[in-house]
Amino acid sequence: MTTPRRLLLVNGPNLNLLGIREPDVYGHDTLADVQRLVEDAAARRGFEVRALQSNHEGVLIDAIHAARTDCAGIVINPGGLTHTSVVLRDALSGVALPVAEVHISNVYEREPFRHHSYVADVAAVHVIGEGVGGYARATRLLIDVITGAAEG
Repeated sequence: MTTPRRLLLVNGPNLNLLGIREPDVYGHDTLADVQRLVEDAAARRGFEVRALQSNHEGVLIDAIHAARTDCAGIVINPGGLTHTSVVLRDALSGVALPVAEVHISNVYEREPFRHHSYVADVAAVHVIGEGVGGYARATRLLIDVITGAAEG
């Protein structure tokens, strides 16, 4: 069976407010800018992207479950669910796809409750605190995991 050349890009709660919410923390780029960055990084490596943002945990879980049929990996910024959602972690683990966890801000330099990630132990790639540009790097690194290549 051939590995699909598609990634699922998942953005969790409140990431629809990128460019508006706390620009001193998250910058001025929008979610559309993030999606373009990921699509461009993926396209350069021959992958396409299906993108989803939701403020509803169940919608994210359903999309992750569906990805097992036609995606090779998942790039995810779970937002606040990073620190609270065992069921999101279990969904990622359950589909057995490589995962790249990305965070715009450095969560380890913020409030103590943000220091724990339920996603960390199921993610093959972690890109933390590199702004929205971190999404492109996370995408490249995830494709390297999928294809067995070194980052280019």
